[in-house]
Order: sequence, then structure tokens, then C-alpha cells
Amino acid sequence: MSTRVRLSLNVNGRRYAVQVPPMKRLLDVLREDCGLTGSKEGCGEGECGACSVLMNGASVCSCLVSAAQAEGVKIVTVEGLAKGKTLSRLQQSFIDHGAAQCGICTPGMLITSVELLERSRGRVPSDPEVREALAGNLCRCTGYQKIVDAVRAAAKPVVRRAAAKPAARRAAPRRAKPAVARRKAVAPRRKTAPRRKAAR
Repeated sequence: MSTRVRLSLNVNGRRYAVQVPPMKRLLDVLREDCGLTGSKEGCGEGECGACSVLMNGASVCSCLVSAAQAEGVKIVTVEGLAKGKTLSRLQQSFIDHGAAQCGICTPGMLITSVELLERSRGRVPSDPEVREALAGNLCRCTGYQKIVDAVRAAAKPVVRRAAAKPAARRAAPRRAKPAVARRKAVAPRRKTAPRRKAAR
């Protein structure tokens, strides 16, 4: 019986306690012991990128990483990109641009793209930059352009439009009254009583 070790893995912000052979591939641990089947096995040799996950922010092929190497490392799989039932901007962009085909390469494409977008935060990477970053992720269903377009679209800054508020009705401006020369109020003169002549 092969020796097993107890490991505590931090995957998608959650702790997974597993007891596995130390050299068991991280890919197999994620799929079999953690129930996270998003990462796919394509070649099993680190050539296709379908099994890519993030380890401390860097994309790696999980088929080449042993379970023992993953302890104490922050791991993110494709399942960790969405927030609940809300897809990430990148995931939604893949859908909108038809970048997801059979689905085998998509998890790895997304993971590698996350790393790229983090590096190029604040700007939209060029087509050549995206293609170079995804050079280790193979796809047999597309010509890659839709994937490149989806990644670049997700990098564009989100412009939040303020909710249009109904324009308040403005009261019709009052018509200005024609200027009238103000008459200076003249205080009426008081009539003074005639002075009486002093009696001689």
C-alpha cells in the first residue's frame, strides 16, 4: 500500500483536507478528492494547457505538479472565477464572443487569461500579447481569434452609466414685468397753522 500524507489545500478560498499519495498529481487531487472537475486533462504532459490552474497568481499545468507541492499555496481553478452564479467579466466575454467551443481547453484558456489581465491591469493587451500569453494553451476547435477578441474585450474598462433619472419638469419662467420707472415717494408737506400776531 502506497504511503499517504495528509494535506491541507487552499483552493478557491476554501480549505480541503485530503489524504493522498504525496506524488499524486494536483490535477487528480482536484478532480477526484476535491470534486473540482473544471480543470481538464488533455495531454497529461504539460503541452496543451487544459489543466491550468493559478498557484499564487501564476498559471501552471496541474498535471505536472504533485499534491505535496500544492500545500500552503493559494490555488484558483476555473470554478473560482465566478462569484456564486454570477460569471466573471472574462467568462461572460467568452460566451458573448463565441470563444468557448467543446469546452476542453476553455478552463485553461480562462485561467491563463486571468493571469494576463492581472499583469496588464489598466490597459488592453494587444492581439500579439494575448496570443503570446496563450501560446501554451492549445485549441482544436477555433482559429483563436474569437478567444483573443474575448480576452481583449474583458480588459476594456467598464463604463458605468448612471441610471437616467427622469428630467424634472421645470416651472415655466415667469415673464419679466416691463421695467417701470419708480416714482420717488414724496412725503406730503404738512400745512402749518398761520402764526398769530402777538398782541401789542
